[in-house]
Amino acid sequence: MTVNMTKGQAISLQKNDGGSLTSVRMGLGWQAAPRRGLFGSRTREIDLDASAVLFADKQPVDVVFFRHLVSDDGSVRHTGDNLVGGVGQGGDDEAILVDLQRVPVHIDQIVFTVNSFTGQTFQEVQNAFCRLVDETNGQELARYTLAGGGQYTAQIMAKVHRSGAGWALTALGSPANGRTFQDLMPAILPVL
Repeated sequence: MTVNMTKGQAISLQKNDGGSLTSVRMGLGWQAAPRRGLFGSRTREIDLDASAVLFADKQPVDVVFFRHLVSDDGSVRHTGDNLVGGVGQGGDDEAILVDLQRVPVHIDQIVFTVNSFTGQTFQEVQNAFCRLVDETNGQELARYTLAGGGQYTAQIMAKVHRSGAGWALTALGSPANGRTFQDLMPAILPVL
């Protein structure tokens, strides 16, 4: 059963049987919003990029994004860059896989971001979401829908963080501006 998350909501990543999730996928999907023009509606390709920044005690120690597809320890992997989006129907345009059992013990948070590499604002994007999927069985666990458009070019979407002996997911939904994850660091640090 999927949990539709709201900004700031946290859920445990413990399974119903008491076990812990071992492998999750953070999927990102979007479509270009139609724009009205003199000759009707049209869309422009939008290049959104998903990134995962790994933190140890509020210090960034690694990042996974379209130019660095696998974390140094191999526990986090980006499936590849999608330059236009638009799979639609709830499918992932970009995805980041996290093997929670392989994440080194000093990593306590993984923050997922999305940014418009080409600089379009989220007013030009529709049906944007991030979702967490149990990779062992394909079950969608949680979905956070980006709503409201806006004059910003990035979003701090969610974080997976250690909680007791397991992991939890928090939907963040914090708007920001920047073309790359480096540009977003000032906006990420307050949500750690």
